[in-house]
Amino acid sequence: MRSSHKLARTKPLYLTCHSGLDALPDDARALFGNGLFDSQAWYETVCATALPATAEALFVTVSVAGVAIALFPMRRDVTRIGALTTPYTCLWRPLTARGLDAGLLHRIGHVFGRWCRHWATLRLDALDLRDPDWPVLLDGIRDAGLAALPFDHFGNWTTSAGALGWETYLAARPGALREAIRRRGKKLRAEGATLRIVTEPSEVDDGIAAYEAVYAKSWKEPEPFPRFNAALMRVCASQGRLRLGLLQQHGETLAAQFWAVQSGRATVLKLAHDETRKASSPGTVLTALMVQHLLEQDRVITLDFGRGDDDYKQAWADTRAPREGLILANPWRPAGLAAVLRRRMRDTIKKASASF
Repeated sequence: MRSSHKLARTKPLYLTCHSGLDALPDDARALFGNGLFDSQAWYETVCATALPATAEALFVTVSVAGVAIALFPMRRDVTRIGALTTPYTCLWRPLTARGLDAGLLHRIGHVFGRWCRHWATLRLDALDLRDPDWPVLLDGIRDAGLAALPFDHFGNWTTSAGALGWETYLAARPGALREAIRRRGKKLRAEGATLRIVTEPSEVDDGIAAYEAVYAKSWKEPEPFPRFNAALMRVCASQGRLRLGLLQQHGETLAAQFWAVQSGRATVLKLAHDETRKASSPGTVLTALMVQHLLEQDRVITLDFGRGDDDYKQAWADTRAPREGLILANPWRPAGLAAVLRRRMRDTIKKASASF
């Protein structure tokens, strides 16, 4: 149960926009979290390497009595505004001070919603709307006169395997996957394949070079922000959180995986394998080796397979957490009203179709 902020109940709230992280005061910086996607290091890396040329980061704070109690990391383009998310973001949320009661959260949502009315529509995405703060914040946003139009964004596949151990975890995987790990792993080891895990800052540049070489041979499209992953690997290495797995054979990298370990959670952010070696399943073998290491050596509790509903993830994880989005529409602006009417028409058609 939340403790109340008696002072904040009677004092007015003030909203301030800060252009970029450098403009953010210390009291607002204290609101960054300890998770991967809400940390200051994450947003520093995003701002430095993953913003389009036409966009700027905008950090919106809500303060009471001169102290920031909420921070909304946003991105403003020439004609659009929305959450400061990227193709690599698995979770976005407003960053709030601890101990806020429901009344204060509602007021924060209302102040933020009034600011959002400057635009016809505003997009928030990569949201976990199961978070108990969201219904309260959304009530405040709606009370500011906005419509909140939800949409499905992506799935986030995880499994809580830390208490199980590697052998128990493996036994729960599909039989076809277990057989592929056993057979392909044995073959690759016999051919001289070895696992290398890069963790230290002194090794990270060499590890990045190996990762980028195998990525270039993979099936993946070129990165929209080519400098982002290398920059985040360096940050994670400096914090002791990098686990860059490389499956190598005779000086050649067959597969690579970038994991970040934080607060008992291991999240895979990027993976790739040499497409010419696909028949040997180097990606599957490397995933098995990395998961075994993460469970046995790092003692992680949760394995997080990141952003998206790729088919392979269901073999490695058993829980899908929905990530959703919201279009905040201002019905007093033509484009905002059009968005609301389009949604109502779509919902009406959907209900009518379901009745047949």
